[in-house]
Amino acid sequence: MAATAFPLYSNNPNASRFLSTYVSPKEVIVGTDVKQQMYCHLLCGLRHYDLIDGISAPYAAGLIKALTLLESHWEKLCEDLETGIPSLIVNDSGMRQSVIAILGGSQPDLSYRVRRICEEMLWEGVVSKLWPNARYIRCVTTGSMAQYYPKLKFYSGEISIVGGDYFASECCVAINLDIVQPSSRTCYVMLPTAAYFEFLPFDIEASCVRDEQAVDISGVKLGKMYELVVTTYRGMYRLRLGDIVKVVGFHYTSPQVEFVMRAPKSSGQIVTEKDLLSTMASFQLMLRDEFGADIMEFSSFVDMESEVKQLKIFIEVKNISGLLQNDKFKESVDVRRKCCSVLEDGLGSIYQVTRERGDIGPLSVSIVRTGSFDRLLEEAIRNGAPASQYKPPKIIMNHKIVDYLETYVVMKL
Repeated sequence: MAATAFPLYSNNPNASRFLSTYVSPKEVIVGTDVKQQMYCHLLCGLRHYDLIDGISAPYAAGLIKALTLLESHWEKLCEDLETGIPSLIVNDSGMRQSVIAILGGSQPDLSYRVRRICEEMLWEGVVSKLWPNARYIRCVTTGSMAQYYPKLKFYSGEISIVGGDYFASECCVAINLDIVQPSSRTCYVMLPTAAYFEFLPFDIEASCVRDEQAVDISGVKLGKMYELVVTTYRGMYRLRLGDIVKVVGFHYTSPQVEFVMRAPKSSGQIVTEKDLLSTMASFQLMLRDEFGADIMEFSSFVDMESEVKQLKIFIEVKNISGLLQNDKFKESVDVRRKCCSVLEDGLGSIYQVTRERGDIGPLSVSIVRTGSFDRLLEEAIRNGAPASQYKPPKIIMNHKIVDYLETYVVMKL
């Protein structure tokens, strides 16, 4: 349903063999409009449902967006299968014509099949119902992608979710030798010939790199955490990747590492990505138990410029209208205070100490309009970010992004 377009852009002589492994045409894979791409991937996947034995994407976030699009647009997809022509959602001429060729005319039987499955509105296990021959879903589900793993399991049903390898934009870092492990137990074997790797010792309690010399791949110690530094064959010299890993074992002499989190962007950062993911997981459980609501996306920002310094958390909730119309949530101050308390209690020791000293004010939690984070993705792509490598930011450093999210706030807790 989604694929990296790199082999198609690099004059790869094996491009045709690469394309033969996907049901989507080249024009869709290299397209620039993410929503149109996802819609076309779904349409092509439904057209050739019997050929699909695996579903892949670089990151779990992309698959969740595609399956959410399926939930909201299944009726249009059924109409497109019945007519043999994509809806006007697809206005890119290259994508449109290539998908028309894939559809091969009207497919009323396929349309009926998809409609019969989707009209039940039972989305648990829908992937295994629509694509019964699929044996696996492959994508990265570690680090900031771990938040999407439960939702992906919900959609996938009995289909196995297998982990991807560890790639950075600069080079391949490590490979996953046991792809069937869940995200909580995934580890990677470092590739010592992919680049020259160095490791900066990292102090998780102080949330910063220790004042120690970097060690090479032979000098790492079991159980220790490090920030990765890479020197590549293409000329990047001692580049800090910003990834924190923990050494959990060795495969022969190569370290096996577990991805822990993204490194703090500054020494004064009071909340880490790991803290935020952990507390949001607790908040999600409370929100689902109390109100039956699911978190779609979230991000945070430490506002140190305003008169009252505070941590701001922005949350996008699925079916926000149902949550806002819930009398218990809307009218009870105690309920909203409990929500903030659950979030604040899990934000880590550095935040707690800072809060107790009075250096930062009360937590601000804002519920934003549905689709707010999708618009951030669109803006990032317009500014040159590759769609396949985009990850929703958990720790925002850019004030313009915060101002943008503020315009979409529908409720503050």
